[in-house]
Amino acid sequence: MSVYRRIADELAARIAAGEPGPGQRIMSTRQIMAEYGVAMATATKVITHLRDEGLVRAKPGVGTVVAVGAVPAGSAPDRDLLVRTAITIADAEGLTGLSMRRLAGELGMPTMSIYKHVADKEELVLLMMDKVWAANPPPPGLTPAQDGWRACVEALARLQWSMYRRHPWLAQAVSFTRPLLAPHAMAHTEWTLRALDGHGLHINVQFRAAVTVANYVRGTAVNLEEEAQAEQESGIDERQWMQAQQQRMAAVLATGRFPQMARFITAEDRSFDLDSLFDFGLQRLLDGLETTLKTQRRLD
Repeated sequence: MSVYRRIADELAARIAAGEPGPGQRIMSTRQIMAEYGVAMATATKVITHLRDEGLVRAKPGVGTVVAVGAVPAGSAPDRDLLVRTAITIADAEGLTGLSMRRLAGELGMPTMSIYKHVADKEELVLLMMDKVWAANPPPPGLTPAQDGWRACVEALARLQWSMYRRHPWLAQAVSFTRPLLAPHAMAHTEWTLRALDGHGLHINVQFRAAVTVANYVRGTAVNLEEEAQAEQESGIDERQWMQAQQQRMAAVLATGRFPQMARFITAEDRSFDLDSLFDFGLQRLLDGLETTLKTQRRLD
């Protein structure tokens, strides 16, 4: 973090605590220079940043004072409200539409006050993810012993698909190479591991299988936010976009280079959308896991 931001954060914390209060003077640039041992340019950036965040204002004849409306101690929203508001913004505008400034504006508070609750956007997204996962625990009432491993894994995959459907940004936030450690998301992985346990698989194979299923669902769901963003930017939905491409598609198919594609596109009963793609792929993936388990049983 830069020096001026560190100083600005410290002064913002004082303002949030009511020291100084609304209408009272804050440290001048010369006082900041003396207390923190920084140059005039840095001290000026501190004041400018606080002003941009709506925490202070210039008062003629007085100097820079705390702005009326700067959030005092005890009146700031709690972390839960902050996270719920961030989820609402992301649901409507995607992660690209979510910023600390945007969130602060929605809550009617200075941007700097957000940092009392979260360190940065990465931590905010982690809390958002974990809240969504917490609201969607593994399906109750299903057990591998009673219902079988396949029913349990399929139910969880469908639950995750429904989560991505409701929160398209979630697929963009999930990573399998640099995962954010969201405990309630880890509970989903634990569920799949338990469903696959007891079939003689090495724990490495169990884990790869659990992650493969989760990654398949997430990988398919990535298209949901991309489509939502494309629809926002273009003003047309997927069906309208496909209709607009018909003339170009007909010209490509007329070359005769893609007879099987032409057969599919001209079929009266053709069906293709993300839900059918998800369902088809999930069943084939579960078929493959079933073969793996049967093979292991024969080896045992």
